[in-house]
Amino acid sequence: MRVLVLGASGATGKQVVRQLMKRKVNTRILIRQSAVLPKDIQEDSLVEIVKGNINELKDAEMISLVRDCTVIISCLGHNPTIKGMFGKPRCLVWDAVKSIGKAVREIGGDRVKIILMSTTGYTNTMAGEKNPMLERIILSLLLLLPPHRDNVKSANYFVNEIGKKDENMEWIAVRPDKLINSDEESSYEVYDSPVRSPIFNAGKTSRINVGHFMAELATDDAMWLKWQFKTPVIYNK
Repeated sequence: MRVLVLGASGATGKQVVRQLMKRKVNTRILIRQSAVLPKDIQEDSLVEIVKGNINELKDAEMISLVRDCTVIISCLGHNPTIKGMFGKPRCLVWDAVKSIGKAVREIGGDRVKIILMSTTGYTNTMAGEKNPMLERIILSLLLLLPPHRDNVKSANYFVNEIGKKDENMEWIAVRPDKLINSDEESSYEVYDSPVRSPIFNAGKTSRINVGHFMAELATDDAMWLKWQFKTPVIYNK
């Protein structure tokens, strides 16, 4: 198998790549020309490094990037700076997942598994999730911020548009709560829906645990079938 990781130079993306390295999985990563990778990732023989901006790839380049990959993991996101929040591309993730979908359909063949890093700020109404009134108001206001709007549109692309019947794609959207850094894996819990308020009682999720969960989804068929077409929420235990 070969796994493609987008956003591999980011804080969570690096953890995903390292988890795949531990499992001896052939991994292709796309990073910006200016991105700096840790030495262990740069020197791993199973890691294929492709440089370029995801939002600037032409159709043929996207097809080449996706080809031969059985799993695609997106850890794309916006930097928490003024430029990252309000600058272009404002729909970085949404545009990327749509381009991936187009490329996957163009290639055809066996279904590709796609794992999207989402957020507990996304409410999966198709799964019957509802927020209390005050939370709904706050989350609606957050849609004024391009990064949150991008996250919601990206998850909706899979939940509402792709669904369960696409001949070319299967998907899972992983929803961590407040992300924190940690050097070591720890116990974590995964639920179908949030069990805490993402606004008033947010939990914590270490990036290394997100990387572990995503790598398990990519390599464990039973784990994939358990969460296929769902939006699991992950918290540190």
